[in-house]
Amino acid sequence: MIDTPQIVTTEPLHYAALHITCALSEMGKVMGPGIAEVVGVLQAQGIAPNGPWFTHHLHRPMETFDFEICFPVDTPIAATDRITPGIWPAMTVARTIYHGNYTGLPHAWPELDTWMKEEGHSQGTDFWERYLVNPNDNPDPAQWQTELNWPLA
Repeated sequence: MIDTPQIVTTEPLHYAALHITCALSEMGKVMGPGIAEVVGVLQAQGIAPNGPWFTHHLHRPMETFDFEICFPVDTPIAATDRITPGIWPAMTVARTIYHGNYTGLPHAWPELDTWMKEEGHSQGTDFWERYLVNPNDNPDPAQWQTELNWPLA
C-alpha cells in the first residue's frame, strides 16, 4: 500500500494556507472550494504555486479534521481574510508514497505509524500529505500518488 518509508530532511518552504476545521463527513464539501479559494488568492496576487498542493494536519483526526490547504510558493503572499502566508522550517521527517484512491489514506497513515514505531522514531503531532499525482493530473485513482510526511519529535 505504501512504498518503503525513508527518513529525510526537508528544505524551508514558503506556502499559502487556508485553515479549516470540519467533520470527516464535510471533507468532500470543503476541499474543492478551499483549493479554489487559495488558487484564486494566488492568481489575484500574480503568484504561481511552485509545486504540488498539500494538506497540513495539525493533529490526528478524531471527530473533526483541523488542517490547512496549502500551496508552496517562491515568495510570501500578502495575507487576506482567510488565506495566510507561512514558512515551513527545515525538519526531519519519515516520508513514503501512497499509491491509490484517497479513500485508502486512512489505512496508509497507520502503516507509516507502525514503521516509525518499529524503527524507533518518535512522532511529532502534525503531519502533511502532498498530492504528487491527483485527479487533475490523471483521472485513474490507481495512478494517484500521495506523499506522506510525518515529522520526527
